[in-house]
Amino acid sequence: MRFGLDLGGTKMEAALLDDAGAIIWRERRPTPAENYDAILDVIAGLVAKAQDETGDTPSIGIAMPGSLSPKTGLVRNSNTQCLNGQPMKQDLETKLGREVRLANDANCFALSEAVDGAGAGAQSVFGVIFGTGCGGGLVFDGQLQNGANGIGGEWGHNPLAAMRPDEVPGPDCYCGRQGCNETWISGSGFARDHEYVTGEKRTAEEIIASDSDAAKASFERLCDRMARALGAVINLVDPEVIVLGGGLSNVDALYTRIPDIWNAYIFSDIIETQLLPNKHGDASGVRGAAWLWPVK
Repeated sequence: MRFGLDLGGTKMEAALLDDAGAIIWRERRPTPAENYDAILDVIAGLVAKAQDETGDTPSIGIAMPGSLSPKTGLVRNSNTQCLNGQPMKQDLETKLGREVRLANDANCFALSEAVDGAGAGAQSVFGVIFGTGCGGGLVFDGQLQNGANGIGGEWGHNPLAAMRPDEVPGPDCYCGRQGCNETWISGSGFARDHEYVTGEKRTAEEIIASDSDAAKASFERLCDRMARALGAVINLVDPEVIVLGGGLSNVDALYTRIPDIWNAYIFSDIIETQLLPNKHGDASGVRGAAWLWPVK
């Protein structure tokens, strides 16, 4: 058995997977996002309930916002701010009495889709979370690539590729830089760009649903920016499959329009990389957390 938990800003979802990847138990709880100790208590309670339900002692994997610093072992860059600076892995292992594996939530999404999702069978998979923010994860031969600095696949805070004169220097990002991918190609970035150009304050979903010329132009700018950003990924790591996740990944037009555009930005005479929607949807985070313990 594998226990996976997706730690979100408002809710936690836990699940048990068998060796075939089937979810045999799952439960959600609210996240006490302002209280680090309370978060640990909720996680421990969910592990205990999973064990009571099955009589099994599962491996434990957790998908988390942010990541662990390879230097200090402390949580960094989490938008659930009470986690930052905390020895979360060490504290959970002390509380639970066994090893716990933690990884960034976008990495867990990529791993889930690479193991038995849209990228199953591919040698290399790049997973993109395309929702309120913009994250990424990279998987080779079924193995998550954390990297020397623990930021493998961290795509959202690269600067937008091939920026045009009217895009420079780009919007301010919460990370302290300007023009990061996340400020352009996320739900919030898409809405900000539409408002800047048109003066209309609308959500990403409202823009996509609109049939106005202004909304269509905003969507075309979004596709072009995604094509540039993903073209840069293809030039660097050349994945077989790119899988989109997050709320905006449900827009069917992305999967035809972006590959039409990215040809101009990729340094190759052939482009075999596939751009695919995810298979597991909201369950990819919890499934990827469980798959941090591979099949033996």
